[in-house]
Amino acid sequence: MTFPYRLEPVAGEHDRSQFRCGEDALDRYFQTQVTQDVRRHIANCFVAVETATSRVAAYYTMSAASIPLVDLPPQETKRLPRYPTVPAIRIGRLAVDQNFQCRGLGAALLADAASRALRADAAAFTLLVDAKNDSAVAFYQRFGFRILASQPRTLFLPLTTARRVLLREGED
Repeated sequence: MTFPYRLEPVAGEHDRSQFRCGEDALDRYFQTQVTQDVRRHIANCFVAVETATSRVAAYYTMSAASIPLVDLPPQETKRLPRYPTVPAIRIGRLAVDQNFQCRGLGAALLADAASRALRADAAAFTLLVDAKNDSAVAFYQRFGFRILASQPRTLFLPLTTARRVLLREGED
């Protein structure tokens, strides 16, 4: 089965006005603010565009971040240097249009984000996500993300785990 979407950076030719994921804050951000954040180098945004219709089916944003070392569980920090923070890549927003939900696009966007983070010139230890609600927390936990003790709606997934879980490296 072929993937009927192309993943690309958001651009002016992408019609964002009709995007509806069911979460007003995510819709509003994508329709009105994302290009400003990209232009100001606050975040990058990537879209899944349905190949047949050129309709934006989903999007996510990425930006640089850090985590205080003390917020990570001891089993994660035992092999890390004792710096006050560790570098991370934040997936600040991830949304799938209601017309495209339940088709695996969320998982595809997570895999794309992990792949981009692993290829980046700047090193990072982990992916971070900000979950909007309990169902988003559950979605991320299905892929191995764990909750930061100090921030119950912020979850993390070390990039070494992301490589194995999201990118399925080593499978034939």
